[in-house]
Formats: sequence, C-alpha cells, structure tokens
Amino acid sequence: MENSVSKPLLSTKELVLAALMTVLIAVCSWIEIPTAVPFTLQTFAVYLAVLLTGGRNGLLSIVVYLMTGLVGVPVFAGLKSGAGVVFGSTGGYLIGFVFIALLYMVFEKIPAEKKAVRNILRLSSLVAGTAVCYAFGTIWFIKVYTSEQGALEISTALKWCVAPFVMFDLIKLVVAFVLSERIKKYVKI
Repeated sequence: MENSVSKPLLSTKELVLAALMTVLIAVCSWIEIPTAVPFTLQTFAVYLAVLLTGGRNGLLSIVVYLMTGLVGVPVFAGLKSGAGVVFGSTGGYLIGFVFIALLYMVFEKIPAEKKAVRNILRLSSLVAGTAVCYAFGTIWFIKVYTSEQGALEISTALKWCVAPFVMFDLIKLVVAFVLSERIKKYVKI
C-alpha cells in the first residue's frame, strides 16, 4: 500500500503570512480620514499583501479580512463591522479589493525573464486591479445610493468616490512597491 499523505493546500508559512497581512489590512483601515468613501491606508495594505505574498495569498488575506468584518469583528474603517458595511454603499470598494489580487494572480503568471519587465507587469496588474476595484465599487455605490436616496449620476459618483482617491492610491501603490522590494531584500517571504 502506498503512503497517501496529501500535501496541504497552504503551508504553515503561507497561513501565517496571510494572517499577518489580514491584520495589516485591518490596522491600516483604522487609519482614517472620514469622507463619502473613507480615506484609509487599506489599499496600501492590500497592495503590500499582494506584493509580498503573491496573488493567491494576497487574495486569501483579503477574503479573510472581509469575512472577519462580515461576522462582526470591527476591522473596517471607523472600527465598523457587519453586513451593513460590506453590503452598504461603500462595500463594493471593499469587495473590489478581491479584483486587485485576482488580476495580480493573472499578471504574475505571465513569463518574464527580466526583472524590469516583471516589475512593470506587477505594477500594471495593481493599476488595472485598482481600476476594476473603482469601477465595481462605483457601480455598487450608485446602486445602493439610488435605492436609498434616489437617482445619482455616474459623474457625481465618480467625483465623490473616485476622483479624490486616484492620486493617493497611486502614491500608496508606488510606496508599497518600493517597500515590498526593500522588505524582500532582508526577509525571505
């Protein structure tokens, strides 16, 4: 009879890294400037999670973060939690973080021998993922806002929910990229 020990889906190291990245996302969500869509460091933490641990583990961190908040642990901006946050007007942006990791997973599978090309692919995936996150979140925001408050033009939603964040998210993306490169020099992840 053969020894049929199956390999676990995730190693202990991957689980620990996912847990650490989940905590990082939560802590960064608490650093907040309140606006229509709260300005936080969540996207910075999402970028860092994906850059440091890869798309699959980054995705796991994001999903665990969302589920933790959904079951009532106050991990969202303003120390909020619950279905009201996830399914509320700004919940689409939270769910949109999943697209950042998914697109990173797609881009990281593209073969690239040169480091410069790999870095361009990594950065491009995060920019594309953020654009999808914005699109998904804005459509969600309009749908929820319209059902609660009345009609809302897409231009108004973009002015409230996207325009104030684009430059800051690009800065957070670049800082997360540089920081992840530095961390990887000293810590084998």
